[in-house]
Amino acid sequence: MGNQPLIVLSEDSQRTSGKDAQSMNVQAGKAVAESVRTTLGPKGMDKMLVDSSGNVIVTNDGVTLLSEMEIDHPAADMIVEVAETQEDEVGDGTTSAVVVSGELLSQAEDLLEQDIHATTLAQGYRQAAEEATNALEEIAIEVDEDDDEILHQIAATAMTGKGAESARDLLSGLVVDAVQAVADEDTIDTDNIKVEKVVGGSIENSELVEGVIVDKERVSDNMPYFAEDASVAIVDGDLEIKETEIDAEVNVTDPDQLEQFLEQEEQQLKEMAEQVADAGADVVFVDGGIDDMAQHYLAQEGIIAVRRVKSSDQSQLARATGATPVSSVDDLTEDDLGFAGSVAQKDIAGDQRIFVEDVDDAKAVTMILRGGTEHVIDEVDRAIEDSLGVVRTTLQDGKVLAGGGAPEVELSLALRDYADSVGGREQLAVEAFADALEVIPRTLAENAGLDPIDSLVELRADHDGGNEAAGLDAFTGDTIDMAEEGVYEPLRVKTQAIESATEAAVMLLRIDDVIAAGDLAVADDDDGEDMPPGGGGMGGMGGMGGGMGGMM
Repeated sequence: MGNQPLIVLSEDSQRTSGKDAQSMNVQAGKAVAESVRTTLGPKGMDKMLVDSSGNVIVTNDGVTLLSEMEIDHPAADMIVEVAETQEDEVGDGTTSAVVVSGELLSQAEDLLEQDIHATTLAQGYRQAAEEATNALEEIAIEVDEDDDEILHQIAATAMTGKGAESARDLLSGLVVDAVQAVADEDTIDTDNIKVEKVVGGSIENSELVEGVIVDKERVSDNMPYFAEDASVAIVDGDLEIKETEIDAEVNVTDPDQLEQFLEQEEQQLKEMAEQVADAGADVVFVDGGIDDMAQHYLAQEGIIAVRRVKSSDQSQLARATGATPVSSVDDLTEDDLGFAGSVAQKDIAGDQRIFVEDVDDAKAVTMILRGGTEHVIDEVDRAIEDSLGVVRTTLQDGKVLAGGGAPEVELSLALRDYADSVGGREQLAVEAFADALEVIPRTLAENAGLDPIDSLVELRADHDGGNEAAGLDAFTGDTIDMAEEGVYEPLRVKTQAIESATEAAVMLLRIDDVIAAGDLAVADDDDGEDMPPGGGGMGGMGGMGGGMGGMM
């Protein structure tokens, strides 16, 4: 009896332990990285995602691909979180972060087979990541917030290879103007930049409106189309008769009583319209509904009224015009009104929209993206989102790096020198980290159809010669000075990618047991609903076939 094993798990439980668990997690991470690796760089390929309903997304944006894929492996989902963190923090570099994370796991796999303990690898990786971050700070280039040329180049670099090259100069200019317009003294919130996608025309027809475009139209045809030097009111409520909070019954015994009741309602609605007019408003944006009778009286006053305006649009209108939202027209005064030089209903590709333009200080702007098809516009929109993120980050931090694989090669050389000063087996982990970083220039070369070995040799030689900005020109295959070429990336794109990739790799390497669990106590997501860790539960525990089957 004493020699029999004690079984504490149920018979149906799945458990993977030791090297099998490590190998499974490493393979999952590598599979995720491999799935997006071919999208990296200016010559990266696109992926087509098709759901069960036949809806299609064509993109090479890393975070879009990974978030839309049906990834059902808990370890793989941790790598997806790297991309999501990168997107939230910086807005670009999601594919690079995932590829580096996958390569760190690949390098660790070789060392694990040589009986290097996972804890030793984790320690070495952390040391290497800290040294790499410090080295990036040293080679970073200071950028002044008024240096529009570099800001344009940063925006253009972020959208390269994402379907927007034909109008890259135009779009990068729009992006820089938009970010500078909404920048406050201490923060830059790109949510104040609204992007309106319009099917029709070409990408070159895209434009920036210094103001807000509301995807609505005036509530009555009797209202004017246009208001010049308009006073703008924002009402966070309804222009309707309020219903009682309790159920009530009114017995009408005489037609005159009914007529009086209706007249009283009509008088209330008329007073609402008069309150808007008395405050001096020429245009009113309402969060809720507007009664038909109220529409009539507003039209008589010559006021443009728009109903069911989204809260996000209301906040942008408030920033753009300087208006103060009120909860009821009873509270509306002249001091609450904002100003716009022009408020007009215009037609864009067959859709009516309200344009609020010529504001005194455009703290909220709208970018109109045009394109031949919906898929084209969606991809340009993703490119614009990345560009907005990197320009915002650059203005906040004031530091950039040359692109084209230059930082990774420089770091790789610096880490190999640093490894000599690291004692013990951690030195092997630092050297593996240096090798892993070279996956970026190697992938850039492969995706451009170049020989990765020749390209890496040339890059190393240039960096050994002291050219910190030497990177790979994916179009010619030459090694060029990326700073002179104007290919820049924000410093934070690289530091965040290295930190996130390292944390994810270390977390997976330290797992030596994967056990099917019951209901786990988990944190709430943004919607307040319980979410299982890893997104897909334990679907891929038995191996890569089940968990990654929906992805590859």
